[in-house]
Amino acid sequence: MTALRILPAALAGALLLPLAACAGAPAAERSPAPAASSPRTAATAAERPLTAASGPAGRPAQAEPSPAPDPRTRAALLSIPEIGLEALEVVPYKGTTDDWPGTRIQNRGLGASPYGENGGVGPGEVGNYLVTAHRLSAGGPLRDLPALDEGDVVRVTLGGEVFEYEITGTRQTSFRSERSLAEQRAAVPGHPGREPTRAMITISTCATPEDDAAGNHWRDDRGNPEHRIDKIGVLREP
Repeated sequence: MTALRILPAALAGALLLPLAACAGAPAAERSPAPAASSPRTAATAAERPLTAASGPAGRPAQAEPSPAPDPRTRAALLSIPEIGLEALEVVPYKGTTDDWPGTRIQNRGLGASPYGENGGVGPGEVGNYLVTAHRLSAGGPLRDLPALDEGDVVRVTLGGEVFEYEITGTRQTSFRSERSLAEQRAAVPGHPGREPTRAMITISTCATPEDDAAGNHWRDDRGNPEHRIDKIGVLREP
């Protein structure tokens, strides 16, 4: 009888073992360990190398070069050996010849060079480089301008570059004539509307003594007489 009682218990234990094996491990033991990530996906943002922006075909992008300064907006120095003028500062401004901004510059004993729609170009550029200065007041830097002859040399220094012009003629401008003013300010002096092909210069000052001698005492609101004496030059080839 004792053996019979023990047998069912042993059988019961044998039956419980397979059941425990099917149930598996406890939840904590069943949680799978995280899969090891590849070095590529595991790298952090701090570990990833920074790459430069690239241009076409994978080439590194290059910064755009800074634009060269506009010669029209840079101050220059005017020298005319024949009349003893040495390194007169010429100040650029946006406007036209002998307007109020230009007159204020001239009143400081300087040369004035207008640029823009009704102005000129910069030193050495194709077109008309316009320079005006006083003849009698503010030290009279251009007092002897009328004495310039054809073939005389005018030098304009911009930065470290020197532009040498040769005087080719003389013009007279009237402040009372729109046509005359247009001819003075034209890209080709004396020829409004003509396309320029050469670098030229117009150096202008008042004709006050000549007008007064002729009995012409007209003045505009800035004190300018009617006429101006303009010396025209062409850039010499290097």
